[in-house]
Amino acid sequence: MSLPDPLPASHDWPEMLPGWVWLAGAGPGDPGLLTLHALNGLRQADVVVYDALVDDRVLDFANPAAERVFAGKRGGKPSAKQRDISLRLVEMARAGQRVLRLKGGDPFLFGRGGEEAQTLVQHGVPIRIIPGITAGIGGLAYAGIPATHRDVNQSVTFITGHDARGEAPAAIDWAAIARGSQVVVVYMGLRTLGELATRFIAAGRSAEEPVAVVTDATLPAQRVLETTLARAAEDVAAAGMVPPALIVIGRAALLRRALAWWQGEGPTDLDPLGRGRPAEEP
Repeated sequence: MSLPDPLPASHDWPEMLPGWVWLAGAGPGDPGLLTLHALNGLRQADVVVYDALVDDRVLDFANPAAERVFAGKRGGKPSAKQRDISLRLVEMARAGQRVLRLKGGDPFLFGRGGEEAQTLVQHGVPIRIIPGITAGIGGLAYAGIPATHRDVNQSVTFITGHDARGEAPAAIDWAAIARGSQVVVVYMGLRTLGELATRFIAAGRSAEEPVAVVTDATLPAQRVLETTLARAAEDVAAAGMVPPALIVIGRAALLRRALAWWQGEGPTDLDPLGRGRPAEEP
């Protein structure tokens, strides 16, 4: 794959100045999902501070002279404290470096980008925010699952599968989500999947509601498991699936049977919703 170098001059690409920190999303994994603004930042940065979910092939786009600093945080594993990461970014910027803080997915959706940006601003460090394709949309698309579909849902809710203690979030109003959101996308919920399912069923969701679990979304190792809310935790364990994972709860998961496309997959059911008519007809 070849890319224009430099980027086309028809656009006024921003210059990364010394002492600035750009917080950028790297997308869900596939390097082709990197935005051009993030690519521009990678090419200019003196130092790239990256997370565990940033694919190594994305880092290949970085300025060859750039220092690469790993700052990954993975549940259940030793990792840097968030405050220490934020203050390290401040230190680098104050040293006059051009800093790219690269996060998997989108930095502002369960990426703690807001916390890091706030710390930088509080210390007088100028910032630029570069959104990324979040896994809950891009990752599901690679699994053949649209986050919204006219025949399925007019709402979608993104939730985290664990809190700071690694447990199912206690602050979520499960009953409200169960009633009000036709499709729920869960980030980082594989370890708490059994408890999440129990809470949703107790809040009124059907035990037989379709569920899809996607691991390593957009990557060559991507796996997708179709199951139901009641069986999800057991089926995931039996399949030996491990994080990173996305979980989608709702009838949108059925659409994979028609729309699976990644790595030569194909449809197994052209009418998974049982409409009995063309998709475009009301």
